[in-house]
Amino acid sequence: MPRDAITQAGYPDVLVSTLCDAVTRAPRNRRPPWVIGLSGLQGSGKSTLAAQLVRAAQARGIVALAMSIDDFYLGRDARRRLALSVHPLLATRGVPGTHDIDLLLRTLAQLRRATADRPASVPRFDKGRDTRLPPSRWRRVTRKPALVILEGWCIGVPAQTPAQLRVPLNELERREDADARWRGWVNARLAGEYTQAWRQLDRLVMLQAPGFDVVVHWRDEQEQALRRRNAPHALSTAALRRFLMHYERLSRQALKALPALADIRVVLDAQRRVVRVIERR
Repeated sequence: MPRDAITQAGYPDVLVSTLCDAVTRAPRNRRPPWVIGLSGLQGSGKSTLAAQLVRAAQARGIVALAMSIDDFYLGRDARRRLALSVHPLLATRGVPGTHDIDLLLRTLAQLRRATADRPASVPRFDKGRDTRLPPSRWRRVTRKPALVILEGWCIGVPAQTPAQLRVPLNELERREDADARWRGWVNARLAGEYTQAWRQLDRLVMLQAPGFDVVVHWRDEQEQALRRRNAPHALSTAALRRFLMHYERLSRQALKALPALADIRVVLDAQRRVVRVIERR
C-alpha cells in the first residue's frame, strides 16, 4: 500500500477499493444488510472514507448508506438534564451516554426491512444548533440497503476495568471528576447499551492513528478552517485542548484495545498517510 495521505478528495482509490472488497464480502451465515463499523479518532477522516466506501459500493450495484453515530446525539436540553442529575460534564456531547442508543438500534431495525411503503428514517443532528433536527427533516430510506456503514470515534470500543478508571488521566479529570463519578457513569453506559449496539456490527474497520497526541493537530486543522470563516462555534486551540480531554480516556482505550478486535486496520501515520492495511483472517 503506497504511503498516500488523505487529501480534499479523500483517501486513495486503491485503499477504498481494497476496503470495499473486504466489507462487501458476505459475512458467514448473515443476510444483508451487513453493518460495518468504521472507528477512528477525531480528525482521522472517518466520514470522508465512509462516503467514499458508499460511492464505491454503489458503483458495483450495491445499495449502501453511511450513518454517523454523531447523528444520534442527545440534544442540549436532554444533556442539560443529565448534567443536573448525573454530572456536569455530561452537558458536553460526545462520550458514551450522550447518544440515544435505543434510537440507533431502532433505526438499524428499520433499515433491515425498509420499503417504499414502510421507509426507514435516519436521524440528522445539527451541530451548529446543538440539537437533533425534527423527524420531518430526517433522511428517508425506501429500499433496504445491502451495506450500512456506521462511523464514529468510539465505535466498537470496549469498557474499561475499575482499576483503569481509578486514576485521573488529565487535568479535566483531576479537577472536574476527582471522584471518578463521570467516567464511571460513562464506562457503565459503554459496558451496557453501547456493547449491545456493537453486537450489531458484522465487521469492524479501524482507522489506526499513531497516538492520541496527533488528534489535537488533526482536529485543529478543522477548527482553523472554521476560524477562517469566522464561524461562531469555532474553537481556539486552547479551548480545543480542553474539549478533547473529554475524549482522551476512551481514545487511548481505542488505540489500546481495538487493534485486537478490528477485522480490518488501516494504519495511519501523523500525516494521515496509509502505512499499511491489515485484515484479520
